[in-house]
Amino acid sequence: MPHKPELLRLPTEDLLHRRVGMAARIRGTEQVLLGSLVEQTRRCGKPGCQCATGHPHGPYHYLTPRRGGRGMRYVPKTLVESVRAFLQHGEQIEAILAEISAINLELLARRHLS
Repeated sequence: MPHKPELLRLPTEDLLHRRVGMAARIRGTEQVLLGSLVEQTRRCGKPGCQCATGHPHGPYHYLTPRRGGRGMRYVPKTLVESVRAFLQHGEQIEAILAEISAINLELLARRHLS
């Protein structure tokens, strides 16, 4: 994790206060997905089908999980917006954790990690 230069200028007490504030922003951890949502079209292979003439089926949505996830998972149309919201929430939590980690790295450098 890169060190954030703006943290160098803050007094230790401000860093500790900022860390508490960042941690308080982490809510709704049950509604987190890490990965990406992809949209694909498909061709079924039937010679007389519309997809054989350039009009593929779909679009269909798939979740590609991150960090140890296996393969793509189909996302029904009725759940696409929920999956998008869970992915966005996951990105927000990751950004908060990255900030907390950067603060802790600076506190470690100051020998004040607690």
